[in-house]
Amino acid sequence: MKEYSTDNIRNIALISHGGAGKTTLGDAMLFVSGGNDRFGRTDDETSVLDFDPEEQRRKTTISTSIAPIEWKGKKLNILDTPGYFDFVGEVRSALRVCDGAIVVVDATGGIEVGTELVWQYANEYDIPRLIVVNKLDRENTDFQTTVDQINEAFGGRATPLYLPVGKQANLKGIVDVIRGVMLTAGPNGKFTEGPVPDDMAGQVSDVKEQLKEAACDGDDELMEKYLEEGDLSDEEILRGLRLASSKGRIHLVVPVAAAKLIGIAQLMDAAVDYLPSPKAVPPVKGTVPGQEAEVEREASESAPFSALVFKTTADPYVGKLTLFRVYSGKFASNSTVLNSTRNKVERIGQLYTIKGKTQEPAAVVNAGDIGAVAKLQDTLTGDTLCKQEEPVVFSPIKFPPPIYSVAVRPKTKGDEDKISSGLTRLTEEDPTITVERNAETGETILSGLGEVHVDVTTGKLKRKFGVDVDLTTPTIPYRETIKGSSKAEGRHKKQTGGRGQFGHVWIEFEPTEAEFEFVDKIFGGAVPRQYIPAVEKGLREAMVEGVLAGYPVTGLKATLYDGSYHPVDSSEMAFKIAASLAFKKGCMEANPILLEPIMRLEVTVPEQFMGDIMGDLNKKRGRIQGMEARGHFQVIKATAPLAELQKYAIDLRSMTQGRGLFTMEFDHYEEVPGNIAETIIEEAKKRKEQEK
Repeated sequence: MKEYSTDNIRNIALISHGGAGKTTLGDAMLFVSGGNDRFGRTDDETSVLDFDPEEQRRKTTISTSIAPIEWKGKKLNILDTPGYFDFVGEVRSALRVCDGAIVVVDATGGIEVGTELVWQYANEYDIPRLIVVNKLDRENTDFQTTVDQINEAFGGRATPLYLPVGKQANLKGIVDVIRGVMLTAGPNGKFTEGPVPDDMAGQVSDVKEQLKEAACDGDDELMEKYLEEGDLSDEEILRGLRLASSKGRIHLVVPVAAAKLIGIAQLMDAAVDYLPSPKAVPPVKGTVPGQEAEVEREASESAPFSALVFKTTADPYVGKLTLFRVYSGKFASNSTVLNSTRNKVERIGQLYTIKGKTQEPAAVVNAGDIGAVAKLQDTLTGDTLCKQEEPVVFSPIKFPPPIYSVAVRPKTKGDEDKISSGLTRLTEEDPTITVERNAETGETILSGLGEVHVDVTTGKLKRKFGVDVDLTTPTIPYRETIKGSSKAEGRHKKQTGGRGQFGHVWIEFEPTEAEFEFVDKIFGGAVPRQYIPAVEKGLREAMVEGVLAGYPVTGLKATLYDGSYHPVDSSEMAFKIAASLAFKKGCMEANPILLEPIMRLEVTVPEQFMGDIMGDLNKKRGRIQGMEARGHFQVIKATAPLAELQKYAIDLRSMTQGRGLFTMEFDHYEEVPGNIAETIIEEAKKRKEQEK
């Protein structure tokens, strides 16, 4: 592929709810533009964009893939993103490096919760967008009804640029509203021009008036002319629409039937004309390492080099492939750059442009373009690469926190190290996956954005790193604390011939807001100064295992106020043991209770599911904190115990036919109700007996 200058590049994310047809659209654009000699399809595993074995098996997009398309002297970098919430991290990273988006709306389903979510993300990044109404060749679809839904959901700024001719199975082509011609679909995405059907003349005229008004949003001079003369020329309409669309003031709508290649060429025309080049958007902002001063990097090939890494893929054979967007300057093969995020120098080998799974060598990647490089040592997703002499750091990509966790165990003994290294590599590839070793339970916890996300990750672990695992529900990290106060004596005396052991303490135990508070109130040397740190250490070690069910203790204030010692037999160890004895006795007498983690939830669902969701949260011991409308959807804010939410990703999907989504974060610890605490304590005792 030839080298393109910055103003001839368009970086465009395809975003939507799952199943709207983004990948088919991307494959159709590749085919119609001549970038592929056949029309790849997901269903028969020939898609250029869904090439991963897991994507082919599931018939759905799992990770962002790239299709560079050459169209009318421009290069369109199309980033095909997943539509399911489990993989929403891929959407966020793609939008971070794109200057425009194509929002795909399924005419058979209308506006769905995933469409609302990606629209929100595009607003967050302030990205201009085109809207595609897809699948208009299917039954029970109506273009105008879908446009009305879009306007109702997204603030009334969507205006058709083209109109469909015919409906459903009788869809014949589309009308170019501004030029006033009908484009009849032919084979291979080609089309022939002809007159607008007589029965559509009035509709075309009305929509053209809407486009004239929309054009005035982009240019004050056009607004004055339109108000004075009541008309604009076609060239003026195009100029005004370009400005209004690139500023995000209007959203132009293109009717498409991707599977039949209807509207594909016109969509690419619209992407070239109405979405901005990297040069047309404001310069990206960053900071100089070690300084608070903000600096800008202009999308110019003469500016100092800077780039952001937005995706990493891990492969045990090929190694690590790092995908980046160049924001300024030129990125050359066989060069040396600074990773300013980690203050590490990286030696760059061969650069590539990416098309699906294929890599084409590139000598240089210009400002505004997207490329890849293999085998970087220290660079991860979200890092900034730049010129060593003029460093800059860009803000990292924001990823949603994980909401679904499993405990991972190898099926084959001895594979623990392979699990650890494999999962570490996969977290580099996917920052929405986290892996941690729970010191309390001894479990390796794998967390992601849903059951499918975790399933895909363990599938990669097996396929790429040869490790097969068993998944179980993680043990809840309960805590213990006290509600009352007590004074307890700890006395350790042991005589076995020769030097003995003696330690004696009196400690008062009380609740506190802090995790642990130790107060020394010893007067007159009842406990010598050198042994007081041992008392504190003994208490801290004892707190690892509480008196009720063996869970760690928190919220404890311990005041050492008396004790005694032996000039020969006392030692640090003796006082540690004495403190531990006082802890066990004192906690039992201070009304010990069990605490459980409480999570903060935001559940977004269509209005018709509100009653079911709230009823279910009440059954899960949840507390509704509030509700707010967001477009067609309701957002329920609540808190609930983690013990009730471990399978909530699955429950919510089932209750809402896959149309609900949620985020979950730890909020605080709270007392477990008595009847539930009894069961937990009983189970803990049985587990201890079995271990013995």
